[in-house]
Amino acid sequence: MDVLKNWKIHIIALILAIISELIGVKKIPVGPGVLLFLPMLYAMILGGIISWPKLKMIKAGEMKHATSVLSLLTLILVTKLGVIIGPSLNKVAEAGFALSIQELGHFLGTVVLGLPIAIALGLGRESVGATFSIDREPNIAIIAEKYGLDSAEGRGVMAIYICGTVFGAIWIGLIAGFLAAMHIFHPYALAMGSGVGSGSMMAAATGAIATVFPEQKEQILMYAGASNLLTTIVGIYFCLFVSLPITNYLYKRLSPILSPNRLKKGGASQ
Repeated sequence: MDVLKNWKIHIIALILAIISELIGVKKIPVGPGVLLFLPMLYAMILGGIISWPKLKMIKAGEMKHATSVLSLLTLILVTKLGVIIGPSLNKVAEAGFALSIQELGHFLGTVVLGLPIAIALGLGRESVGATFSIDREPNIAIIAEKYGLDSAEGRGVMAIYICGTVFGAIWIGLIAGFLAAMHIFHPYALAMGSGVGSGSMMAAATGAIATVFPEQKEQILMYAGASNLLTTIVGIYFCLFVSLPITNYLYKRLSPILSPNRLKKGGASQ
């Protein structure tokens, strides 16, 4: 309860939110791609600046309070996801196999490719939280509930979440635009691929694809929206029952090979 009574943290968060919303969404075309800057990015950068220890605007104890509040808010997020999932189950059935199978692509990209690299770079249990998914809001909720955000896994998931917020929309907007301009993939396939479970990333990607294929803009938005919805609904269960257990299993097997000394030193969260 003391955490909730820390009005300084709440007031600062409110001010940052107001400033970020006033700045608004900014789009900068770069060739066929687009740089998309969203309010969440501004809030992240401003929050990083004011929490710089040398400025002494926010103390270490207050940062811990903010972490505790974030853990509470993930419970609200899980509830919201549950409310969304129920009424949307019929849309999942209508969308078909092609959209549903895309979650396998997320798994291959993050776990199969990302986990060995993370371990080789010296990450311990942080690599589990960082690579079991693309680490957006639903995935943070899974890690927060299972391990807590103060754990090594929690640090890993939050690190990738921040990177995704800062660089994700920029990167996917550029790469989607350039892939669309190369005319290698069908625009509908690119649209489905842009639904990675992040509204900001989807907006950046679809904006770039629609710029290359303006006559198919409505269909692109439709497929991207359905894809994003499925990633949110199917992805949360896929990550919980498939990705996370497999990531834990692979971590145990790969750590002695790729980072022999890390397994002895690192945390033992299970």
